[in-house]
Amino acid sequence: MEKTPLERIGDYSRFGSRLGLARMEKLMKLLGNPEKSLRVIHVAGTNGKGSVCRYIYEVLIENGYSTGLYISPYLQSFNERMESNKEYVTDEELKRLTDQVLEKAEFLVESGEEPPTEFEIVTAMAFLWFKEKNNDFIVLEVGLGGSGDSTNVIEKPLITVITSISYDHMDRLGSRLEDIASEKAGIIKSNVPVVINVTDEGSRKVIAKKAYRENAPLYDVTKFKFDNSHHTIDGQSFNTKIDGIIYEDVQLSMLGLHQINNAMTSLTVLSVLRKEKLINITKEKLYKGMKGAVQPGRFEVMGKDPYIILDGAHNRGGAESLEETMEEFFKEKEAVMVVGILVDKEVDIMLDHFERIADSFITTEPPVERAMDAVLLEKKIRDRGKKATAIKDMEKAYHEGLKEVLEEGKEVLLIGGSLYLVGKIREMIENGSDKK
Repeated sequence: MEKTPLERIGDYSRFGSRLGLARMEKLMKLLGNPEKSLRVIHVAGTNGKGSVCRYIYEVLIENGYSTGLYISPYLQSFNERMESNKEYVTDEELKRLTDQVLEKAEFLVESGEEPPTEFEIVTAMAFLWFKEKNNDFIVLEVGLGGSGDSTNVIEKPLITVITSISYDHMDRLGSRLEDIASEKAGIIKSNVPVVINVTDEGSRKVIAKKAYRENAPLYDVTKFKFDNSHHTIDGQSFNTKIDGIIYEDVQLSMLGLHQINNAMTSLTVLSVLRKEKLINITKEKLYKGMKGAVQPGRFEVMGKDPYIILDGAHNRGGAESLEETMEEFFKEKEAVMVVGILVDKEVDIMLDHFERIADSFITTEPPVERAMDAVLLEKKIRDRGKKATAIKDMEKAYHEGLKEVLEEGKEVLLIGGSLYLVGKIREMIENGSDKK
């Protein structure tokens, strides 16, 4: 039986995830260097980069620009990773792109070259697709790190962005924040403006030094202030002044203080692009794009009676933001959390945050090899004095959590700890199988 495109791409996962650009550069050359024709907004960061990409993407489309978006990981469908003008890459296009890229990848392997990684294959497919689409702009999210990430074959982006620096992927990026910052600062290019929203002073210095060496104009979002004028579970708004431009009552559909920070980063990026005369946008359409931006699975309210919240908080920074947002909206409410975490994450630090926002837990296992055993996670939580029940099957875990909320009169069911878990539960809710 013939393999599907995703199975064929997945075959390259056996080569692991390895940083470095040599393989990608060889693959790009064989494909005719489609990346050289793209006008890229390149976005790195530990947390927030997906949301920042989404805000920028929505505003550019709202203002009439043909825009592509590349993200990872996907939540429910692989096709989500490549989007152009609000349409995902089709299955037919995926098959054709897979054939094109794997033909060259196989040639490299047969020639005795180091095989490309799965992520490099997918990124190459995206570059080919965006070239076909002839987009005005590509909003390109870094996969892992920065300097050694396959997206970093882009030699001359229009602007680079670093949304945050926090602890994640330390096995590959380094154990200190400064090391992680150095890796992410690798996307900074000579004479290309860079926008950063980094609160850690040591990390900010590392990035600033790289920007100085590259003669890259640096815009520090932390220097711009805002006031959170309105925030309910249905949305929030804020006022700010960026580079002399006043923004009043900017409305966001995405919730939490961290989303205002992401929106501030996006507004700064758009301001710089406008100053560089790369875009011409109206305030009215900018506001509409900001409000229209939604990032599924990021503090997403799927139901209100009881509240069902999906949040893919999958690292230290994400867990901290989830705690802050739960405190903001549900401080006095009892919550049950269905949680699944990957073994290579800072599990104990994440649990420090989770235990402060949930009264009891259902531990489960995301559909990925790196998932932590549900029984082991249950023990960790019980050792903290919290109620926990292990249910390996995600669907059963969700139903057990919902049952507990309803039977015990609690008000919030929270699902999080892994985007893989959130994507699966979201799909279940959308197709109605959560009603079983």
